[in-house]
Amino acid sequence: MNTPIAIIGAGLGGLTLARILHVHGMAATVYEAEASANARAQGGMLDIHKYNGQLALKAAGLFEEFLEIIHAGGQATRILDKEGNVLLDEPDNGTGDRPEVPRGDLRRILLDSLPANAVRWGHKVTAVSPLGGGRHMLTFADGSTVTTDLLVGADGAWSRVRPLLSGAKPVYVGTSFIETYLYDADTRHKASAKAVGDGAMFALAPGKGIAAHREPHGVLHTYVQLNKPKDWIDSIDFSDTVTALARVAKEFDGWAPELTALITDGETAPVPRPIHALPVEHRWDRVPGVTLLGDAAHLMSPSGEGANLAMFDGAELGKAIAANPGDIEAALIAYEKDLFARSASEAAQAEGILKLCLGDDAPQSLVGFFTRNHPVK
Repeated sequence: MNTPIAIIGAGLGGLTLARILHVHGMAATVYEAEASANARAQGGMLDIHKYNGQLALKAAGLFEEFLEIIHAGGQATRILDKEGNVLLDEPDNGTGDRPEVPRGDLRRILLDSLPANAVRWGHKVTAVSPLGGGRHMLTFADGSTVTTDLLVGADGAWSRVRPLLSGAKPVYVGTSFIETYLYDADTRHKASAKAVGDGAMFALAPGKGIAAHREPHGVLHTYVQLNKPKDWIDSIDFSDTVTALARVAKEFDGWAPELTALITDGETAPVPRPIHALPVEHRWDRVPGVTLLGDAAHLMSPSGEGANLAMFDGAELGKAIAANPGDIEAALIAYEKDLFARSASEAAQAEGILKLCLGDDAPQSLVGFFTRNHPVK
């Protein structure tokens, strides 16, 4: 079987590309390893930025639907020290420059905008073989195969498509996040809920931090941040929830109890997320019939830009293909030229933001960043 355009990965970037192509009357098939759209939870809140993510949604004709899922007040940000003192409290200014939305709701909007069967669930790619002339054959875990004229790797950090273009592999950056949740927080965890406030909270010190997002329905989603060797994280048995949370919380001895309770009172099994990144200047030579977007192209430290960049990549690639009918290579050359410059700039900034959060001057370094970039009017 041949499909003209095969997109590997039904994340936000791959789905945005499929939607943009659909808007322009072009068919694409998205192949996703997960069994269904509801196979797993889709993560927490995303701040969708006016200058990239929102532009992608407008190009996709989905901006009105996006406005309906905004978490009112969620754009608020506060920074605390380890004693719980509030150093910066920036309310949601209502501008909509970077409103918060649940990732799962955003993905649902994109999925619902696609034709039936545009996404093939349960299709885990196990091999990709060049056939010459820009065509490729995909082999899936069930033994089935398809061929395609254009292959797009939207398959994340450990992309199966990337090796066709680049030998680069993600490298551990020296920082790990550990996720956990509190539920019904305004009733059952009042002190922690008050500390977090209405949106995002960052309690920081050199080398470590406790960040949390307020999500709809009284949920607090915590991201513990630690500069630790990879083997330190690997040594913790996260299936033993109580012991794992106690081990992580020990790194925050002496911190305000309303902050450490975000760890010790966690109501879900903690999930370790070692942070990896590709080289800041990651790029590749043009290979006919294949390209990358999102984390597959430019995995970087968390900076609030990852989902935005993936959607923007998808929109830009889709528009380039539509603008060059019958000439895929011209489309890919135009897309990648802008992609490489954009990615390098954002990756460098992401490195800098991680240092602001966990460097020697934390938390004052992050306070200064917000003061410079979001001055009080």
